[in-house]
Amino acid sequence: MSELAELPGPSERAVRWGSTMDGHPAATGVRRAHLDSRAQVGRTPARRREEREEAEDAALAPGATRAAGAGRRAAPEEPDPLRTCFERDRDRILHRTTAFRRLAGKTQVFIFPEDHQRTRLTHALEVAQVATSIARAARLNVALTEAIALGHDCGHGPGGHASEDALDPYVAGGFDHAVWGADVVLSHLNLCTETLDGIRNHSWSRPAPSTPEGEVVSWADRIAYVCHDFEDAVWAGIVTPAMLPDVVKQRCGARRGEQLGAFIDAVVETISATGEVGMAEDMAEALSEFRRLNYEQVYLRPASVAQGQAVVRLLRALVEHFVDRPNLIPAVAEAGGVPAGSEAALHEAVAYVAGMTDRYACQMAMAHLAWDRSQLPGGVDIPR
Repeated sequence: MSELAELPGPSERAVRWGSTMDGHPAATGVRRAHLDSRAQVGRTPARRREEREEAEDAALAPGATRAAGAGRRAAPEEPDPLRTCFERDRDRILHRTTAFRRLAGKTQVFIFPEDHQRTRLTHALEVAQVATSIARAARLNVALTEAIALGHDCGHGPGGHASEDALDPYVAGGFDHAVWGADVVLSHLNLCTETLDGIRNHSWSRPAPSTPEGEVVSWADRIAYVCHDFEDAVWAGIVTPAMLPDVVKQRCGARRGEQLGAFIDAVVETISATGEVGMAEDMAEALSEFRRLNYEQVYLRPASVAQGQAVVRLLRALVEHFVDRPNLIPAVAEAGGVPAGSEAALHEAVAYVAGMTDRYACQMAMAHLAWDRSQLPGGVDIPR
């Protein structure tokens, strides 16, 4: 008897799960998810987008961004009957771009992170939580805030911020993940100008975003990564909670939950008291000292610098390879190809390499450049 014939049939659990394929019909003619469903919300007409925009206008703070009258896109579109323009942007980032999903395989601080450490994807989700907490309390547009937060790092290359150093020589004016994300990576989504502006300008070194929601994301980004990067570094044994500056422990506490709460409250209180998106001097000092600790003890430690240098060598080698062989890039080949060494080939090579996950970039170096594992940035072994 073959091994296949000896295998048992589906388990009782699998059979029970399969039996729910069609849901459960009710006497009312409505099909329900649960056999014993009793949920009733009362008959009411769906709230159309226009009604929701009117309610939003009445509920938001005077300077908040309204969805009504917004929705300016590079290619005009008919409005959605139910969702606001910024809700559509949020949904497009979540569902329609592989760049967002690939953040799961991109470095936040540690290349090839352990299961419990942050990736760019979990960072984006934490930024969205911090930003929407502030926006909701300050009566700002939550959907716009969330869309900017979820999309803010979609332009990041593999290997963290070292990818910007690696790709700088190939992009006019230098490679900036914020600008690249808004103008290249997410351009196919036809997002609203307010959403793209917030993504393009979330970094503190960029011009200020044009909306208060964009500025909230700028603060949320720093709050989130300062707190969670330190926590990851503690788990990795690089730092200890005792190394926190006194100003942080005294004003924000020693645990990440306390720190996040303190910084979120500080931004909300500042908006409430002054109408400006910012943070009072005492808490801003604590955030600055916290960030300084991370820079000195985590980001600029010798091992991190060495990894960054390895990332630069890796990504530049890949760009040079694909500039000379652009038709190895699947999307380029499918579109009919471009001349090797051309400006078009350079753009496509940078876009291809910048979009890679850490693991895929290392696999490409081994497959196309004949690199040995010892030449790759540190981390877990790459599957053969």
